[in-house]
Amino acid sequence: MITQTKRNAIRQRIHARIRAKLSGTTERPRLNVYRSLNHIYAQVIDDQKGETLVSASTLSLKLEVGGNVASAKEIGKAIAERAVEKGIKQVVFDRGGYLYHGRVKALADAAREAGLEF
Repeated sequence: MITQTKRNAIRQRIHARIRAKLSGTTERPRLNVYRSLNHIYAQVIDDQKGETLVSASTLSLKLEVGGNVASAKEIGKAIAERAVEKGIKQVVFDRGGYLYHGRVKALADAAREAGLEF
């Protein structure tokens, strides 16, 4: 049986592989996703400047339940709306080492529907 710490170490190795191949620019920043057991977080990051342009999480929106697909859809919609307000239309999607499934996929689909292109 794989313990939680081992699973996270595997995810971090996968994420490092992904990050070696993609980075966010000023024209096309990176949409990063972090998923914990109870919450989900998303950030739009300009890696050239090293700054977070926009962020959203289940904590910042004060959602009652943060660890489900419905909450992930809310976060995807919120991050896309905030990004479009700042003039960001195109992003590079960084799944953070997680499988593109469930909450991560729901967040990405909601962000696409709300106006982000990736």
